[in-house]
Amino acid sequence: MRIMMIEGRYKGKINLSNLDVSILPKNIGLATTVQFLDFVDGIKEYLEINGKIIFIDKIKQKYEGQLLGCDIGGAEKIKDEVDAFLYIGTGEFHPLGIALNIDKEVFCYDPISAVLSKIERAEVEKYNKKRKAAYMKFLEAEEIGILVSLKPGQNNFKKAVELKKQLRDKNSYIFVFDTLDFSQLENFPFVQCWVNTACNRMLDDYDKFQKPLVDLSDIEKMEPL
Repeated sequence: MRIMMIEGRYKGKINLSNLDVSILPKNIGLATTVQFLDFVDGIKEYLEINGKIIFIDKIKQKYEGQLLGCDIGGAEKIKDEVDAFLYIGTGEFHPLGIALNIDKEVFCYDPISAVLSKIERAEVEKYNKKRKAAYMKFLEAEEIGILVSLKPGQNNFKKAVELKKQLRDKNSYIFVFDTLDFSQLENFPFVQCWVNTACNRMLDDYDKFQKPLVDLSDIEKMEPL
């Protein structure tokens, strides 16, 4: 089946009236989603006129500063150059992804409702506690279910196979899916811990899992198995 990706650009006006640059540090990493890419140059100029040094980059993304799904590669690339990040857009999904993976403050500005906010460290710490607890359960578990998505950009089947080879002291099984049906996981009660190899933000649905869920990236950060 062929898949066509169509960009949806915001065509309305944006409001920068409440973007209080005085609370932002000197060196800022700018990030946004495809909806607001047409406004990036203007926002960058606005911040620079007000004395800020702006960093914006990309890795796999098509555009500089673009956040795509759970991919924060552009932010990762400039993390050592900046004091904080400024996310331009709506919602917390994308800026929270930066905060969870990069130890820098993340400010958020909604250019439609003109609201400036910040991702609170307490929210990040709460999320990370779940990750650490899940990793400890993973170490203790003997029966492991490895989840593999077939969706473009999320398919890590090769990594799943490699992980299975590394888990020599555990019984591990690879489960392949397109769209994950959480209820189907109940058909495998012997699995003591699930490993997610797809979008790492699947952890947002942690409460839907009857067994602990650990992300592949958290396993890779630890000591070799």
